Amino acid sequence: MVTRERPTLEAVARRAGVSRATVSRVVNGSTTVAVAIRDAVKQAVEELGYVPNQAARSLVTQRTESIALILPETASRVFSDDLFFPAVIRGVSTELEAADKQLVLMMAGSAASHDRVERYAMAGHVDGVMFASMHGADPLPGTLARLGIPVVCSGRPMTPTELLVPYVDVDHLGGVAAAVRHLLATGRRRIATIAGPQDMVAGIDRLAGYRTALAEAGLPEQVAIGDFTRESGIRAMRVLLDGDPGLDAVFVASDMMAHGALQALRETGRRIPHDVAVIGFDDVEISRLSDPPLTTVRQPIVDMGRTMARQMLGVIDDRLDVPAAVVLPTELVVRASA
Repeated sequence: MVTRERPTLEAVARRAGVSRATVSRVVNGSTTVAVAIRDAVKQAVEELGYVPNQAARSLVTQRTESIALILPETASRVFSDDLFFPAVIRGVSTELEAADKQLVLMMAGSAASHDRVERYAMAGHVDGVMFASMHGADPLPGTLARLGIPVVCSGRPMTPTELLVPYVDVDHLGGVAAAVRHLLATGRRRIATIAGPQDMVAGIDRLAGYRTALAEAGLPEQVAIGDFTRESGIRAMRVLLDGDPGLDAVFVASDMMAHGALQALRETGRRIPHDVAVIGFDDVEISRLSDPPLTTVRQPIVDMGRTMARQMLGVIDDRLDVPAAVVLPTELVVRASA
């Protein structure tokens, strides 16, 4: 069996008629090489099918060409029927693939895994770290940033950090306001909410938006707290119905919890939306497949991932035009549930 030898840097240099050092500079992205010479090297690389040795390249560039996406959740939560995380991952991976970067996916749903992530990043295995679905005032993003590791977060920081960490978020307040206005316009006056976890920006901001909208309408609030899972939506809806059997609408801070709320309402014989109108938040696939199809606030989840990845690439390249904060718009999608 004849094996084809892997093309070497020297072979590319001979084909292009330049020195080995020049080929190395071109391959590693140097912009100091004349355009004509750079084009000749690239043509030789293509003709020979040369693939750079990543280990050697890393020694030159001091980069691994890998970027970590940290999900501070358990694996069972990430890979459940909630499609939020897969959509974020799809957006991130699409952008990194276009930039020829490797995505490293890590879960950090426990103290032990949190420490493991910190050690991994600090050991220089990745060029940067992106955080999604942050819980509480997690010190890890600030710690890594102070050590000079590029960091980008999904979600507005809950507390000011010593170093400004770029982030991408969505207009939670505007989305909730549109949902409550829609309920008011359809004559609903006993409007409850199933809020998300209050150790997450999304949960806090969506509850704040609901409270502001109810206060402006001069209506009392009715609040139950869930954890963005379907089961918590069922439990919270039952609590709300026990507190006010006559409530006529509920804004739910995620589509998965809204799906649970629909089940709890059907179990009590309530018609949707005739007796109780329901609005969710996310616009994942389950919102279109629920019975009835769910009115919801659409957030651009895939675009959140892509934007976070673009921010990260800009931070790694020390670009001055990287925005410190990006807030993407939301949109009310009206279906049969409200």
